[in-house]
Amino acid sequence: MNLKQPTAVFIYDILVIPLSWFLAYLLRYNFEVPSLQLLQAGYIFGVLFPIQMVFYFYFGLYRGIWRFASVPDLIRIVKAVVLAAIFAMILLYAFTSPHKFLRSVFILYSLLNIGFLGGARLLYRCLKEHTNLRIAHKRVLIVGAGNAGEGLARDLLRAKAMHCFPVAFLDDDRHKQKKEIHGISVVGKCSDLLAVVKQYSIDLIIIAIPSLRSQDMQRIVSLCMEAKIPFKTLPNISEITGGIIRASDVREVALEDLLGREQVAIDWKEIEVRASGSVALVSGGGGSIGSELCRQIAKLNAELKLLVVIERSEYNLYRLQQEITEHFPHLNFVCYLGSITDKALVDRVFNLHRPDVVFHAAAYKHVPLLELQVYNAVHNNIWGTKVLAEVSLAYGVKKFVLVSTDKAVRPTNVMGATKRAAEIVCQNFNRLGKTKFVTVRFGNVLGSSGSVIPLFKEQLTLGKPLTLTHPEITRFFMTIPEAAQLILEACAISEGGEIFVLDMGEPVKISYLAEQLIKLSGKKLGVDANIVYTGLRPGEKLYEELFYPEEEVIHTRHPKILQAKSSLVSPFDSSGLESLMLEENEAKLRDWLKMTVPEFRENVVNIPPVYQDNFVTH
Repeated sequence: MNLKQPTAVFIYDILVIPLSWFLAYLLRYNFEVPSLQLLQAGYIFGVLFPIQMVFYFYFGLYRGIWRFASVPDLIRIVKAVVLAAIFAMILLYAFTSPHKFLRSVFILYSLLNIGFLGGARLLYRCLKEHTNLRIAHKRVLIVGAGNAGEGLARDLLRAKAMHCFPVAFLDDDRHKQKKEIHGISVVGKCSDLLAVVKQYSIDLIIIAIPSLRSQDMQRIVSLCMEAKIPFKTLPNISEITGGIIRASDVREVALEDLLGREQVAIDWKEIEVRASGSVALVSGGGGSIGSELCRQIAKLNAELKLLVVIERSEYNLYRLQQEITEHFPHLNFVCYLGSITDKALVDRVFNLHRPDVVFHAAAYKHVPLLELQVYNAVHNNIWGTKVLAEVSLAYGVKKFVLVSTDKAVRPTNVMGATKRAAEIVCQNFNRLGKTKFVTVRFGNVLGSSGSVIPLFKEQLTLGKPLTLTHPEITRFFMTIPEAAQLILEACAISEGGEIFVLDMGEPVKISYLAEQLIKLSGKKLGVDANIVYTGLRPGEKLYEELFYPEEEVIHTRHPKILQAKSSLVSPFDSSGLESLMLEENEAKLRDWLKMTVPEFRENVVNIPPVYQDNFVTH
């Protein structure tokens, strides 16, 4: 028995045995038990009692806590009582005459004992939950009556410390209307939110649909904002520990929830099969995408032989090392501090570990900064890719995956041009050996180190206006985990030479992000926070593209991965590049970049004329 279980529980369960037994006799004889039968009842009870106590302990009636009594506890009670009765009857049959006891009494005893034991536990739970309702401070409306909503309601009913209790559900499923979950009614659809909030005096709204599409999330959040009461949500189901919903998982609605709620269906079994016994190397493993790739790859640790990381930032590498060591202690993991442009280092790493697949995520990505840093952009993004590709080819790497960007399509800035050149490098190297070179192209990722979101949050915290370059500027967005998972999937389905483009959905106005962030922070646009438009920066596009006009868009077997196929592969001539880098002549390197990437058009700003002189300050 659990020594922490109150003594009263143990005493109650002991007393229930004679109470149930003698009450069974009273019921059997209509409360007029003959004295002879009463003596017999006492004799049989002496046999039954120790057997019943043994089965109590054997089936763990004292493992559960009465406050959380549930179906598994009831099943344990039924097993303990019924098997004890059967075992006692077998002993009596073996050592006494069958005519000396009544089998119907054992049936009545079992029913009564189960009723007393199970009923007391469930009654105690109901009383505790009722007490919680009386002391709670917040009346909660749960949006979503699915598994997540049910789990949340169940945990809120028992989580006394939350000082919250659910009073109603909303769900768009017509089959759930007017149904009850844990005694809580589904009172309407999501569109009824405003009326329900008023009718039930709601203090807090919790959106409990982890797989909600971004458009539906935006609609529900808009209604919550209109209701003018606090609202929260549950994270994506993949982020919830063990997939079990708890009240502690509830958090504030983040901007990412409005843009990236779609679940990514990944064929993990295929990825696991391909990863079996392999060595994976991630360049730029300390960056936003690189570190997430490491996390996703680390989940395959049972199949993975080794994870190798190369990162030039000491701090980022230290953080990654601490995280991997803590969360994946059994993973074979090794990291190297250095740059992919250091061929001696790269060669030594490949010679030691012989990677099977390389994920090349190392790159400089800050557009305005790189406009004035042509040498560093070319050296890291192009030369570094070339070094990594050459060594991969030399050591027989099976697959090489380049992480590219939508800015590589018809680039108007140095950063985009260098990433396009990196794509060309990989396409050309794919022809030179057995290594399969693959490119994965996608847009902005929410929450990355180069994302605009951290800047907006910092400006809001400091009470400064949010700075945007143009009211009509749009970008494609996806979450970091979604991007990393799709990169792994693209690697799994690739045959070599492809440029895969991740389906980014519809582009989003940056002004919309700024406005939503202001609202989510509880402030009002134009009152507590302002938006200031400063004009497009050098090399910055009004909108980004994912495909070249001449590229054919081909659907793959994964609905969120497309292939950009071109009839021609641009040549890559690196002759003279090394000498140009030794000179560190920015002008000559810029000219070389224009020659290598003919689509590169400097200072071409794709702004519709109507907006050119229309920068408005809110």
